[in-house]
Amino acid sequence: MDNEFEDIQEEVSDKIPSSHQRRKQSFIWKVLTMKERNGGTTGRALVDSLDAIPDSSIENCISESSMSSVEAIHNFRVFAATWNVGGQCPNGNLDLSDFLQVRNEHDIYVLGFQEIVPLNAGNVLVLEDNEPAAKWLALINQSLNGSHDLSSKGVKSTASFGSSLSFQKPSLKKIKKTFKKLNGRKLKSCNCVLEMERKASKDFCFRCQEPNLKPDDSSTEEDDDNIPISVLATSQMKYSLVACKQMVGIFVCVWMRKELVQYVGHLRICCTSRGIMGCLGNKGCISVSMSFYQTSICFICSHLASGEKEGDELRRNLDVIEILKNTQFPRICKTPQSRMPDKILDHDRIIWFGDLNYRISLSYDDAKRLVEKRDWPSLFDKDQLKMEREAGRVFKGWKEGKIYFAPTYKYPINSDTYYLENVKVSRNKRRTPAWCDRILWRGSGIQQLSYVRKELKFSDHRPVCATFFVQVDVLSKGQRKKNSTFNFHIQDLVQTNSRSLYYS
Repeated sequence: MDNEFEDIQEEVSDKIPSSHQRRKQSFIWKVLTMKERNGGTTGRALVDSLDAIPDSSIENCISESSMSSVEAIHNFRVFAATWNVGGQCPNGNLDLSDFLQVRNEHDIYVLGFQEIVPLNAGNVLVLEDNEPAAKWLALINQSLNGSHDLSSKGVKSTASFGSSLSFQKPSLKKIKKTFKKLNGRKLKSCNCVLEMERKASKDFCFRCQEPNLKPDDSSTEEDDDNIPISVLATSQMKYSLVACKQMVGIFVCVWMRKELVQYVGHLRICCTSRGIMGCLGNKGCISVSMSFYQTSICFICSHLASGEKEGDELRRNLDVIEILKNTQFPRICKTPQSRMPDKILDHDRIIWFGDLNYRISLSYDDAKRLVEKRDWPSLFDKDQLKMEREAGRVFKGWKEGKIYFAPTYKYPINSDTYYLENVKVSRNKRRTPAWCDRILWRGSGIQQLSYVRKELKFSDHRPVCATFFVQVDVLSKGQRKKNSTFNFHIQDLVQTNSRSLYYS
């Protein structure tokens, strides 16, 4: 078989002009492989038939396929941010417009918060407080979509946040539905191809079911994030809330331009607890998986083990390893041929953000001296996450942008300095400045455009933001049909010329 193919290639190479030789050889080789796989003949008569095909026909086929591939890749602007808010509940006066860079109008906003509620026994062991999450959602909506009168929809505006005695507490469940609803349209949990296309492409799943999910042990909120959700609130809104989830103090939400929401499918959310005894939700992550057009995307918002004692970085490494190992997205398609991944690392594009809690491996005094000199490169050389990645112990294969900003932790609230003058702090409570808050990514087709921190003094952490160009395969139905008929067009050319050869 191999010798026969080699003889055929040699004969073909002698007959094809040099300017087209390489492309036509590749073309013919694909046809021969296809014919052999389908039980066809690979004899010399077929070579003569292929050689008889006009160059223009082959060039049209090749260029048509290449053109459709180029047209299928689009870049979308993605904004990702992480902020440990230190258990502080926001009021209606907090302006997030600069934080969200709303003037740039990104296509997707992915926002992760840590310590959205105080990590006390009541929130961890009994009942997590959802009121702060509802307030953050309303503030984000106000920045992305402008102020709207939500009172007619049963949701109090953000102006009511400062006076809970006079107004009803905002409901996270109610406000989520408000920001997702429009015209009765639904975002399906599985949006696989239609019946006509299923017959032509067996690798697409063809029957869908509602996800069979286990109840989330770490959250008492009704788990309605994995069922079909409504999209868009009003015709005035630019952005729709696509996904939203809280696990104790971790909170993540995904917003998207309303015209793009229809291309989202297979939306799944998984909570992985890594807190007390490795099973409570005061530490861990929330992961969001979805398909966007034909590309699978995963967002992970995490809060890893704290502490700056020697060896604490190994606990954080273990958290990352266990999150990657134990995060399992539910299957929402019956067919085993479903292409949606159920593990984090199997996605096409992945962005991980959060309070990763890696510290600076320097003494308090040495770190303070470098901070006062603003010698960020020397300080970053001792960054634990940098050293652990370079040693191959964690986040192997992941990328992070260059850090040109000051450490994001720890500040006194409403302060610009890490250290308050004339204030004595016990050795057990003082913290060495560190880049705790980070954003990493994995997968081809992701280009980071910016990596900065924002000067919001609301908590003891500064928020960190990153913007990306993310490549997405947006192959349309017409293009899919064009690609699927490409091989049939090749076969038609071969068969037509073969018949003319045999019957002449």
